[in-house]
Amino acid sequence: MSKLIQVDIVPKEMVSYSKETQTPTEALAHPDQKADEEEDEEISAPPLTEDALDDKNEQSEQQEEDTPKELTEEEKLQVLHSDEFLSFFERGSRIVERALAEQVDVCFDYSGRDLEDKEGDLQAGAKLVLNRQFADERWTKNRVVTCLDWSPQYPELLAASYNNNEDAPHEPDGVALVWNLKYKKATPEYIFHCQSEVMSAGFAKFHPNLVVGGTYSGQIVLWDNRSNKRTPVQRTPLSASAHTHPVYCVNVVGTQNAHNLISISTDGKMCSWSLDMLSQPQDSLELVFKQSKAVAVTSMAFPVGDVNNFVVGSEDGSVYTACRHGSKAGITEVFEGHHGPVTGLSCHSAAGPVDFSHLFISSSFDWTVKLWSTKSTRPLYSFEDSSDYVYDSMWSPAHPALFACVDLSGRLDLWNLNNDTEVPTASVCVEGSPALNRVRWSHSGKEIATGDSDGQVQVYDVGEQICVPKADEWTRFVRTLAEINENRDEAEELANV
Repeated sequence: MSKLIQVDIVPKEMVSYSKETQTPTEALAHPDQKADEEEDEEISAPPLTEDALDDKNEQSEQQEEDTPKELTEEEKLQVLHSDEFLSFFERGSRIVERALAEQVDVCFDYSGRDLEDKEGDLQAGAKLVLNRQFADERWTKNRVVTCLDWSPQYPELLAASYNNNEDAPHEPDGVALVWNLKYKKATPEYIFHCQSEVMSAGFAKFHPNLVVGGTYSGQIVLWDNRSNKRTPVQRTPLSASAHTHPVYCVNVVGTQNAHNLISISTDGKMCSWSLDMLSQPQDSLELVFKQSKAVAVTSMAFPVGDVNNFVVGSEDGSVYTACRHGSKAGITEVFEGHHGPVTGLSCHSAAGPVDFSHLFISSSFDWTVKLWSTKSTRPLYSFEDSSDYVYDSMWSPAHPALFACVDLSGRLDLWNLNNDTEVPTASVCVEGSPALNRVRWSHSGKEIATGDSDGQVQVYDVGEQICVPKADEWTRFVRTLAEINENRDEAEELANV
């Protein structure tokens, strides 16, 4: 009989994979218990060393230093009135104004598709189109524009002078503003003023920062756009050695290395100044006709490139030629033809193959513009299309036969003598019909500015068909002048019969 052996076999363990079995048992500890353990760990953290404490203190001090310090009211006022802040603020606000005023058409199509719907624009080459209008509520309201001048250095800058505002007795009597065509902002680039009405003003040639003004009191004033002041940085004395009557004419003549400021007052006194020193004139001259009659000068013009010979217009309607130096210094010839005060004069200035520098035009209260030559004391021609006082006239600096004039009715006329001498080539009337006192071509001859009795300045773009001369314009103008001379001689012969 075999022997039976008993063996105890462990039963097979049944393993079930559940979430609990995969999670460490420590993670099942009570949350409060875990927080207590973290607190224990923090408590048992090693203490900071001295170096670590120093670093921490330095960091907190640095944070305190980086925090901006609150200024007291007195310190704020000191900053606001400091020259550096004023200079920064003036320049900064000017730049921001320019940026805000810009209106750029980013969708412009250079392929010309945009012009398909604008066939009228293609004809704009024969027109005057208003580009900009400048006025300021405070500085130009109730004032009259007395003079205009374009900057020779920056073609987008235009200076305008103004008389007093009778409705604002506490404001300065004289104002000169510099307007900017480049940016579409509505405020002046620079504001200058003085205590007497500014009757004439202009940029000082060869000195791009300086603006010169002639005043009603007789003072010549000089403003500098580098100065934080709006008042003149220099002025002439009110003494017998300088002017004591209104100055309607100021002009810088000469070259870069040798130039002078020329001024003439209504008592016929002409002064020559150095822009570095306005305390006294370098020389002066009394403009007297035939040793007896002082010439009451209202306008002045120098031929291009000439610093000695010049032309002046007077209150009695006569035009005079004169020279500054030599044995015949003073009035040399008289040109009679106007029947009212001469309001504007302009010497021919368009350079080309033929020299027309002997020609000049004059405007007058007698409703006419007259064409003259220094070679004859009789007018070559009288333009009589206007029906009111003609306040100013000016030759185009680019086209030999083109000039502009403005009148009391608010009309701007452009005359191309090669096309017609009876009627203007182009005309435009300013809205509201204010009297137009001044007209000035830009140096390129492609824009023209007018100033009116409401204190507004208008700038017009002149169409290329008008302002850009063709190659044969100079020879055509020679023929035009010959015809004008023939017609004048025939008219005089008939008058004498």
